[in-house]
Amino acid sequence: GSGIGGLAIAVLLAKVGKKVLVLEQHDRAGGCCHTFTEQGFEFDVGIHYIGELLDHKPMRCVIDQLTNGQLQWEPLDNPFDKVVLGPPENRRIYPIYSGKKRYIDELKKCFPGEEKAIDEYVRLSKKVANGIWLMILLKLLPTPLAKFLVHTGLATRLSSFFRYASRSLTDVVNELTQNKDLRAVMCYIFGTYGKMPKEASFSMHSLLLCHYLNGAWYPKGGASEIAYHMIPIIEKAGGAVLVRAPVNRILLNDAKEAIGVSVLKGQEEVHVHAPIVISDAGIFNTYEHLLPKDVQTMPAIQKQLSMVQHGDGGLSIFIGVDGTKEELGLKADNYFIFPENNLDELLEGYMKGNGEESSKKVPLIFVASPSAKDPTWPERKPGKSTVTVVSFANYAWFEEWKDDKVKNRSIDYKELKEAVLTGSCSHLIEYVDAGTPITNQHYIGAPKGEIYGADHGIPRFSVELNATIRPQTPIKNLFLTGQDVMLCGFAGALTGALTCGSVILNRNLHLDAIGLPKRVKNGNNKKKE
Repeated sequence: GSGIGGLAIAVLLAKVGKKVLVLEQHDRAGGCCHTFTEQGFEFDVGIHYIGELLDHKPMRCVIDQLTNGQLQWEPLDNPFDKVVLGPPENRRIYPIYSGKKRYIDELKKCFPGEEKAIDEYVRLSKKVANGIWLMILLKLLPTPLAKFLVHTGLATRLSSFFRYASRSLTDVVNELTQNKDLRAVMCYIFGTYGKMPKEASFSMHSLLLCHYLNGAWYPKGGASEIAYHMIPIIEKAGGAVLVRAPVNRILLNDAKEAIGVSVLKGQEEVHVHAPIVISDAGIFNTYEHLLPKDVQTMPAIQKQLSMVQHGDGGLSIFIGVDGTKEELGLKADNYFIFPENNLDELLEGYMKGNGEESSKKVPLIFVASPSAKDPTWPERKPGKSTVTVVSFANYAWFEEWKDDKVKNRSIDYKELKEAVLTGSCSHLIEYVDAGTPITNQHYIGAPKGEIYGADHGIPRFSVELNATIRPQTPIKNLFLTGQDVMLCGFAGALTGALTCGSVILNRNLHLDAIGLPKRVKNGNNKKKE
């Protein structure tokens, strides 16, 4: 797989002289970082905005290393998010600003009298997020030591992250304030990891809040620039990134050790041998589809699979509009739109309904304009703009059509998509289409159409799971990278790659990343001298 988890580990290994082959089943590299073009409009599929990209911050320095400094970023507007609550006749809009002080100050302006609750929410979020170091450490320590920390309870005592991991976002927020709009605003960003507040871990949520406190960015030239600047580094070291190269199974020797992969070329199998096999296909694909049946039943593999479940499916609507961002009033920001402030109730009713009924009462709509975020867009696509709308959808609503041809599914499927799209059209729209959970299944290989990998509910953050699911698998020479190793999203998958690289190279790349800003500054100072 060539998502950011796959490409990042490939670049890390290429930088130490390894020859790496990346195999991608889609016709373009990048996973959720890829873009596609229809009728002259370019759409991103998964990169909407990324935090922690200030100059000389560890994550920015790591990305600069992985792209040889060629990938550039554009900050979003400030406020970067707007939370919209209520029906049209009683709509409340709450702007979310970046900047550790400004975020708090602007929120207090919106909710006078709630200053204490807001201060405590931010203080607690920072404290909990800072405990993430132990989650990484549990995956790097020798297994016996990691298990010792788990079973003695030391892991929970040592890390605020794990102390709050079993507490739901709803429970924590409801203790802080009685104001229902403020509760909703504190919870709004749950859509970026895919769990309704009462099922979400406060620890996961705290990471997202802190991730965007210093601002939000978008890649100049669009999301495809990420893969574009990583692939040459892999190739320069003698490796390659191949598309339309679906891996159908992992090759094992008699000792049940990974020795390569089988790639389908039409109906023919091509065997590629390698001393190390790394899967960015996700834990379900790796264990349930790429390994032989007798190996899948190994107790160690079954234990890992019993700890995780599939995440909820994603739904995206891609809209191409005639006009510039100035003419259309589009900005480099995002809208999170909810019909009311009772978020749990809205989400629960929606996911339990059938597809046609639920399409009429979507509880969360994320709306953004990729074209407005990219300063190179006017030169590349003059006179055109794009808007992306994202929400959740139940895989079961679409499952019956999963085996149809992707561009020629049945009339019933098209009618359900039309129901989803109803109300989205105007005279300016030139193109509109929807990507459903089975679209995700086809293009990015997501088993149940999930965009965030394994489910990110409270069970995902147990200390035992995080000590058990790590880059090493029960199969010798087979490793996992990406979202399922650490956390979802671009930053989570990238952290998964750093963790995988640390294990393979026997070197703590996370400590290297923390030290990078200082080394970069020192290097720049020497150049000036």
